[in-house]
Amino acid sequence: MRAPRGSWIEALVLSCAWVSCKGPPPGPCQPQPLEVLSSEPWPQLERIFQRDEGWIGGDGAHSVELGDGRTLWLFSDTWVGSIRDGRRTDATIVNNSVALQRGPPGPPALAFSVAKSAADGSPTALLTPPDGHGWFWLQAGAVAGERLLLFLPQIERTDDPGVFGFRSCGLWLASTSDFRGDDPLAWRFDLARFPHSEFTPERERSFGCATLVHDGFFYAYGTEDVLAEVRERHLILARVPLESATQPAAWRFLASDGWQPDFRRASRLFDHMGSEAAVLHQPARGRFVIVYSENGLSERVLGRWAADPSGPWSPPVELARCPEATRDSKLFTYAAKAHATFSTDDELALSYVVNSLDFWQVARDASLYWPRFLRVKLR
Repeated sequence: MRAPRGSWIEALVLSCAWVSCKGPPPGPCQPQPLEVLSSEPWPQLERIFQRDEGWIGGDGAHSVELGDGRTLWLFSDTWVGSIRDGRRTDATIVNNSVALQRGPPGPPALAFSVAKSAADGSPTALLTPPDGHGWFWLQAGAVAGERLLLFLPQIERTDDPGVFGFRSCGLWLASTSDFRGDDPLAWRFDLARFPHSEFTPERERSFGCATLVHDGFFYAYGTEDVLAEVRERHLILARVPLESATQPAAWRFLASDGWQPDFRRASRLFDHMGSEAAVLHQPARGRFVIVYSENGLSERVLGRWAADPSGPWSPPVELARCPEATRDSKLFTYAAKAHATFSTDDELALSYVVNSLDFWQVARDASLYWPRFLRVKLR
């Protein structure tokens, strides 16, 4: 981990001396270290997502606990159609969809929601840019008081004909007070540009790869991407009082000299960050845990821990490796994150996605492009 030199972050890292956490009981500077006992596939969780009609696969898979026993699952590019003989048939792709998980009591059950076009009833995205440019993917969200907030990266195509022929061009925040209802297609969202972002040929700064509500604040973790010959991605952080989350002027950004109003001053908290993540609070262990795919695209699922939502963060710990990446040179794994709904202080439920550099391989092989789950047991 590399903190801004001379910052309070660096000073705290040195004063806490991560290795000392293996000695005395956890305290303010000494949360219990993140140690992995085992990691294995979790097919019981995977099965609740797998269907052969309608919603038949999606990536992203952020989860938001709604606070009433329900969890909202957020998906970006989504296949809609049928699966026959292990292939996706009569299928199309929409840019985002959701599912609502109910329970307990009883086993978890998901109701998937794919919007339909008012013109012809064909599948379409749940949320679309009001300016008509590009499309939205769904990133992290959280309930802030009486409103559900979701971060929406705005994406546009590039001239690259491959599966990576896209780029970010904006960031929006969606909010709704209708989330107590059981039909997400009926929720009315207010959409507003999130002005604290930057998208240039040299650099991208964006927020919403992970969120956390803690001690009266809404935390939005973000990334600063330096677009050099090799993309460098760093973790940055914003927060806002819960009651002011929809007010752009109320947001503050963690800099070397504290929380500042200018997002461009946000400090790089660590590097090799993923483009998606999740942050969980484990109070019995006295720690916060962040989970992500190394560099965004990697078989390695990494975790770090801290005593506070703002860090400082420990060096990375390998939580698991996605086995599919070694099966076929065209396959890649990404979008690793943990899910509070299925996790405990002793166990993490991690999801990730398997995709292909060959778009048509995903159509031919319906085992790809679902949320895959790993069960990681912790000491």
